[in-house]
Amino acid sequence: MEVGREEQWNHADLVHCGEADSASTNPILGADEDEEGPQICRVCGDKATGYHFNVMTCEGCKGFFRRAMKRNARPRCPFRKGTCEITRKTRRQCQACRLRKCLESGMRKEMIMSDAAVEQRRALIRRKKRERTETQPPGAKGLTEEQLMMIQELTTAQMNTFDSTFIHFKNFRLPDVLSSGRQNPEPLQIQSREEAAKWRKIREELCSVKLSLQLRGEDGSVWNYKPPAGNGGKEIFSLLPHIADVSTYMFKGIINFAKVISCFRDLPIEDQISLLKGAAFELCQLRFNTVFNAETRTWECGRLSYCVEDPAGGFQQLLLEPVLKFHYMLKKLQLHKEEYVLMQAISLFSPDRPGVVQRLVVDQLQEQFAMTLKAYIEFNRPQPAHRFLFLKIMAILTELRSISAEHTQQLLRIHDVHPFATPLMQELFSTTNA
Repeated sequence: MEVGREEQWNHADLVHCGEADSASTNPILGADEDEEGPQICRVCGDKATGYHFNVMTCEGCKGFFRRAMKRNARPRCPFRKGTCEITRKTRRQCQACRLRKCLESGMRKEMIMSDAAVEQRRALIRRKKRERTETQPPGAKGLTEEQLMMIQELTTAQMNTFDSTFIHFKNFRLPDVLSSGRQNPEPLQIQSREEAAKWRKIREELCSVKLSLQLRGEDGSVWNYKPPAGNGGKEIFSLLPHIADVSTYMFKGIINFAKVISCFRDLPIEDQISLLKGAAFELCQLRFNTVFNAETRTWECGRLSYCVEDPAGGFQQLLLEPVLKFHYMLKKLQLHKEEYVLMQAISLFSPDRPGVVQRLVVDQLQEQFAMTLKAYIEFNRPQPAHRFLFLKIMAILTELRSISAEHTQQLLRIHDVHPFATPLMQELFSTTNA
C-alpha cells in the first residue's frame, strides 16, 4: 500500500511538471478523451499524459519535440526513406521521422514556452502545492490523529525532562589530575595477581581514545582538564567520579521521561523497571547525540564540553571505538527532534528485555512507535533522498543495543576494580546479571 502511494505521488508531480512545459491544454477535449478511456500518444502510441503543444502525447515525445525545436535540429533519416514507422519501441531509432510525425500530428513550435516562462510556471505550481499543504487539517499529511498525539506526548516529555544546556547539572565532581604528584588511588596500587589480570583486561578495552573536559564558569573563567600522557589507560580513574555524576543526572532525566508517557505508566511496575534497566544506556546515548558536534568531536553540554582527543591513528582510529562510531553515524542522518524521541520510545519499549512479563503488550507498543516513525519520515522528508532513512535508523538502534550490552559489562569490570558507580547506576547495571 505504501509503495503504491509513493508511486502515485511521484506520477502526480510528473504530470504537474509536464503541464508547466506546455503553454496550453484542451480541457474540453480532455474531458471527451477521458470518457473514452486511457489515451495514447499520437506520435508513438505510448500512454499519453495530456495535451502538449496542441497534441495528445506521452512525456517522451513531448520532451523530444521541445528539445528538437530549441536546437533547431534538422535530422536526416538514416535509412533515407523518410517513412519509418514510429512506435514506442522504434521511436529512438530515427529522429527525423519522429520529428516529422510530431509535426504531422499537429505539434506547434510556437506553443513551446521559454525557459524563464517554464520556471515561472513551475514556481507557481510549487507555491500552490505548498499553500495546499499548509492549509491541510492535522493528520491530512499521512499521520493519523493517534500518531500525531503520540509524537506530541513524546516531544513534550523530552522538553520537560531533558535540557540540552545542562543548566540544572550542578554539584558534580571534577576529575583529579594524576600528574599533580598525588598518590594514585589504592586500586591502582595493584597487589594480587587476580587484580593485575582485571586491570590488564580493562586497559585493553580502553583503547587509545582519551576524553578532555572543559568547564566555563559563570564569571567567564575556563577550567581545562586533559588526560595525562603515558598513563596506559589509568587516567580513566581520574574521570570516574565525574562520569558517575553526569551519568546519574542523565539517567534521572530518562526515568522522568518514561514516567510521563501514558502507555508506560499503564504497564506493571515490574515491567517498567525492567524496561528502564534495559534501555537506560541507549536512551542516554540518543540524548547525548543531540548535543554532539561531529566536526569538533565534542559533546557541548552547556558550560561543560567533552572532547575526544586526537589519537595516534587519527580519525580512522576513532571510528574503531563503537560508541564514537555510533555518534558519528547517527549525527550524519541530521534527524528531527521528533525522530529522536521516537527512537527513544522504540528503544524503551523493547519486549525482549530481561524480566519483562507483558511482552506482547510491549511488542505492540514498540510496533506503534516504529510505524509512527516510518509514517513521519515518509510525509515529512523529501523523497527519494531519505528513502532508506527508516531502515538506517532501525539498523543504528540494533547496533546501539549491542554497544549497550558490551559497554555495561565494561563498566561493571571497572567498578569491580575501582568502585565508582552511584546507587542508581548500580541498580541500572544489574540488568546485565538478570
